[in-house]
Amino acid sequence: MRDLSPLSRVATCLRGSTIAASLLFMNGCMVGPDFEAPDAPRVSGYLPEGTPRPTTSADVHGGSSQVFLRGRDLPGEWWRVFRNRQIDAFVAEAIRNHPDIAAAQAALRAARETALAGEGALFPQVSASGSATREVASLASQGESGNTSPYNLYNASVSVSYALDVWGGTRRQVEALEAQADYQRFQLEATYLSLTANVVTAAITDASLRAQIEATNDIIKSEQEQLKLVQRQFELGAVTQSDVLSQQSNLAQTQATLPPLQKQLAQQRNQLMAYLGRLPNEDRGEHVTLASLTLPRDLPVSVPSSLVRQRPDIGAAEANLHKATATVGVNVANMLPQVQLTGSYGRAGLTPDSLFSPGAAAWSVAGSVAQTVFDGGTLYHDKESAVASNEQALAQYKSTVITAFRDVADSLRAIEADASTLKAQLAYEKAAQESVKISRTQYLAGAVTYPSVLTAEQNFQQAVVARVKAQAARFTDTAALFQALGGGWWNRVDQTAQAEPRTNAGYFQDH
Repeated sequence: MRDLSPLSRVATCLRGSTIAASLLFMNGCMVGPDFEAPDAPRVSGYLPEGTPRPTTSADVHGGSSQVFLRGRDLPGEWWRVFRNRQIDAFVAEAIRNHPDIAAAQAALRAARETALAGEGALFPQVSASGSATREVASLASQGESGNTSPYNLYNASVSVSYALDVWGGTRRQVEALEAQADYQRFQLEATYLSLTANVVTAAITDASLRAQIEATNDIIKSEQEQLKLVQRQFELGAVTQSDVLSQQSNLAQTQATLPPLQKQLAQQRNQLMAYLGRLPNEDRGEHVTLASLTLPRDLPVSVPSSLVRQRPDIGAAEANLHKATATVGVNVANMLPQVQLTGSYGRAGLTPDSLFSPGAAAWSVAGSVAQTVFDGGTLYHDKESAVASNEQALAQYKSTVITAFRDVADSLRAIEADASTLKAQLAYEKAAQESVKISRTQYLAGAVTYPSVLTAEQNFQQAVVARVKAQAARFTDTAALFQALGGGWWNRVDQTAQAEPRTNAGYFQDH
């Protein structure tokens, strides 16, 4: 359990020793709560029935059965499970070019530099100064008239100040800064995961829209041929003009579905270009087809205790909680006496050479203890605000964990449903296609009216588009599972030199 009581920590520091001894030897004491990572949820799986069974299969591309492997680790470059070189190239380009990656790298470096800067407060601060003055002293202060002769005065000194971290407030502040750096590290991983998943999903959606457009064009071509046939029959007097008009209406209705698909494809291309770090007019036409994608058979399912270590958003929430916990200690330490040591050593003389004479030296050593007696409750309420922020961070962490488990459960359910949906849609498409053939034959034989043919054609059109969408869903929801499980970032290195603190740059370099 994390102890948020400031008095308990102070009592631990002072117990068994006098205040004077404590001030000298308590440099290792740190007031405030020590951070402990929350325990993972005590559950064995994501669904009430445990790990799902293998999915059903369908006799169509992307319709193979998928098996869920509990405890299997995720590959670092998870998108390669689709075995598509174009997707691999898209992801590589996005990682290389997208400014969000560069921004996340820079944010991590800034946080690390800030943490290193904060560590400087743990060391004595040393400053040096020197001065040379030429002046004339007035004799009026001595009751005489006139001035003395001009003379030079030289001073050189070194000052040292050291704030004893008696209560660990400075170390808690450094701890908070390091936790902030951890937060930015997980934000970088989250940026990578989001970007790569978005690229993969966008590429698959692009392929789906192209397949829908191709299927729609095939249907339009078939309906155009059917229109020619009906027109010839009308010319022979075998059918009425209303049948021709009905087929023309059906063809126009199908053609009207094409522009919205083309619009979606154009906008999807613009979105994909944005993920790649390109402008819309830099689209070179590279694309993925559904037929070129491989549906992975084996799907990893991390155990719940591992998920809290894998998800970048959970890691970021934990780092935020760590920072909030350390900040409580900072505010508790601010309420306690502050101990300061100072010292100085200097020399003064009328000439530069005289600075080194035996009588030119002057030094001082001082220690001080300061305690706020009355501040209108500022320090107390600052501490209570930090405690409340800590409680808020813990609640946010729990909420993030719940969301993560929901995401995995949603993905598992979606993959199950996708397989069943594709199988049903394929059966529907085959039945609708057969219905079109039968209704056309019956119409030519005079057994049914032409509206029956139109209904069959419309059903077939809808079935084809629905089947294409179901095929794409199996790929996109597979990608969503990898994203929900954390994307395998722990098996690759996402940080570049842009995320590391600068140790060999020029001291005053600003870029």
